[in-house]
Amino acid sequence: MKFVLRKEKNQELFFSPLQSEFAKKTLVPFNLGDNLDSMILLQNGKVYLKSSGSLRVTKYLKALWPSAQALLIVPPFIRNFIYNYIAKNRITWFGTADYCEMMTPELKKRFLE
Repeated sequence: MKFVLRKEKNQELFFSPLQSEFAKKTLVPFNLGDNLDSMILLQNGKVYLKSSGSLRVTKYLKALWPSAQALLIVPPFIRNFIYNYIAKNRITWFGTADYCEMMTPELKKRFLE
């Protein structure tokens, strides 16, 4: 999420923790089961999980990131295998933040609870 906020072209995306009341109510009709442990994109009434959601989010980013959408032609089982591998190892590779960023009023408006 921090990456998306830094790279986003316009402030078009909104965010919600999957444990929030908003997410619980909104995602019920999609019957996601155990898929609440990854990034989920809700766009035009359709839910995209894991690599599908991540790649579609690149449409909203600066520079060459939108070109990553071309990877959507790769079958989802291959993309999700790679997505899961990166998700499993991301803290080892990239570490964690030692601090929590301050929530500005402008940023707070973009979080749905």
